[in-house]
Amino acid sequence: MIIYKGTRVVNFAQPALLLFGAYWVSYFAVSLGLSFWLAQAAAVVMTVLVAVVIERVALRPMVGEPPFSAAVVTVGVFIALQVIAGDLIGLELRQVGDPWGLGRFDLSGINVFHTDIAKLATAIVVVAALVAMFRFTRIGLAMRATSFDQEVALAQGIPVGRMFAVSWALSGGLAAIAGTFVGTGGAGVDASTGFVALKALPAIILGGLDSIPGAIVGGAVIGLAEAYAKTYQPANFPWLGANFDQVVPYVVMLLVLLVRPYGIFGTKEVERV
Repeated sequence: MIIYKGTRVVNFAQPALLLFGAYWVSYFAVSLGLSFWLAQAAAVVMTVLVAVVIERVALRPMVGEPPFSAAVVTVGVFIALQVIAGDLIGLELRQVGDPWGLGRFDLSGINVFHTDIAKLATAIVVVAALVAMFRFTRIGLAMRATSFDQEVALAQGIPVGRMFAVSWALSGGLAAIAGTFVGTGGAGVDASTGFVALKALPAIILGGLDSIPGAIVGGAVIGLAEAYAKTYQPANFPWLGANFDQVVPYVVMLLVLLVRPYGIFGTKEVERV
């Protein structure tokens, strides 16, 4: 979503960056025995470097080209990164370690895990910081201008290539943090985690590709829909087959897009011909 908001390119490689981030946290925290926070910081740096290299090698030549062409390139990047990260992780689950453990507390009869509180708090802080950056900083305005029209941005003196790099760097850092949370609570990560993370795509499209709050709402809607389907579908609609809950995010996305093609909070585009 950050890359789309900054460059107007849909990034299909984000799940692979998430997998890289989780691997680096596991490597530094578990394999090398560093403290979790130091391992997290190092993983963010490493994933940012990977993202910047990808942007420079694969996406920088696409500056000025149609966004669809650049989006297709990110599909190839996803496949390549998935293979590399899968080889690094291996066949076994890798634990990332976490400072929250498996602790939980009771909230009106509901068990709330400490990890879930950490996820919620981190999401609030990250979303607030991104909204503030895009609205009130020069670099945020430059990224929005680049997204609106690359040629006009270049004519106004905005370094479009640098905005691409900044977008990918931010996306890589956030992917490392997301990868950490995917693997916490004893879940661990393996080579298939990148494909599981593709569920984030329906959530982002549902909320609106250019809306940061929309991504939060879309994630909540998709998560609830999948949870309800997993709980009630086998007993009430067994003819839909096993693991139908894995398809529900995409079904919900398609149904909403039939009514709101730009997502729930997406900006409607008007083209004059």
